[in-house]
Amino acid sequence: MHRAGERAMVQEMGIAMNRAITTALLAITLTLGCGGAAVAQTPKPAQAKAADLLKAANAAVIREDWATAIKIWKPLAAQGNQYAQLDLAYAYRESHGVPQDYRESIRLARLSAAQGNAHALGVLGIGYEKGLGVSQNYVVAHMWFNLYAAALDEFAPDRKRIAAKMTPAQIAEAQAMARKCQASNFKQCD
Repeated sequence: MHRAGERAMVQEMGIAMNRAITTALLAITLTLGCGGAAVAQTPKPAQAKAADLLKAANAAVIREDWATAIKIWKPLAAQGNQYAQLDLAYAYRESHGVPQDYRESIRLARLSAAQGNAHALGVLGIGYEKGLGVSQNYVVAHMWFNLYAAALDEFAPDRKRIAAKMTPAQIAEAQAMARKCQASNFKQCD
């Protein structure tokens, strides 16, 4: 096999591995998100139905049946379900069952983050770090990663990674933005 063929094969393997990892992470997020909410409080009938639907979507994701998952998530997201909003944000970012749409991914992640979904903060951080659906902006990316690390400490390396690309003044600006964003319940985050 010539070098171009080898390179293409390696690239395809990388894409397949990235999809498998994304699928696994999404399944874990769904499991943790749904399970925690269901155990933490006694759900009202509508919340119980949403939890059951999210579990069905999780099962569909594990089977890689994205069409079924999308059919479940879209109406739930439209009704304001933060978990469905986040799951759709991932789907739009990774082109799972829907055409890739970074702007829609960011829009949905913002809605989910505004309801307190910590994982949505990471989606926003990655979007701004890489310029996916928004203009690339390390200061804003750091702000989102700072909020993400504050909510879920195990994600502090994301904040450190982006800080390595910034000046001390930019980091200070990002930290001030994060405080303002959090104090406003995610209404003043731009």
